[in-house]
Amino acid sequence: MGKKRLLAIIDYQNDFVCGSLGFSGAEKLDEGIAQRAQEYLAMGDPVLVTYDTHGENYLQTREGRTLPIPHCQPDTEGWRLYGKTQELISGTCCTGLLHPVCKTTFGIAPETLVALKKEIGDLDEILLVGLVSNMCVMANVCTLQAAWPEAQIIVDASLCASFDPALHEKTLDVMQGMQVQVINR
Repeated sequence: MGKKRLLAIIDYQNDFVCGSLGFSGAEKLDEGIAQRAQEYLAMGDPVLVTYDTHGENYLQTREGRTLPIPHCQPDTEGWRLYGKTQELISGTCCTGLLHPVCKTTFGIAPETLVALKKEIGDLDEILLVGLVSNMCVMANVCTLQAAWPEAQIIVDASLCASFDPALHEKTLDVMQGMQVQVINR
């Protein structure tokens, strides 16, 4: 039997690509992320998609006080996934393979991770792609590593980005120091 793999697409949403927190270069990840998702789905491997999700009280939260830019409000264009990735995910009928998760902070909540682990089962490998490297990607590396401690955690550096390229590189260094396999750097 082959490896049990999971693709985790982290917050590849319009607000982080072309919206209120968008930055140059984020749009270039779209083709590669959509292609990876298509490969995983075609092989019958699960795909986790996280949605950064904030309510009207965002500016009163700790994150909102530190980053006072409203973003990723449910059912807005900014909350939706970007480009070809959105087309692929919204057009996928393999709903048993898709695991959408709304999260109100950088990382997936512990109770959600417990439910995901029951749904998905054991994993040998978890590949993370998406935005923002030094925030939500990093946080989810930690949460997924805690939930699946025996899985090899992999980050595709060519399919992650940050508004700060130097911080992106430093984050990749830190991830490698945490025994994460960073590929395509």
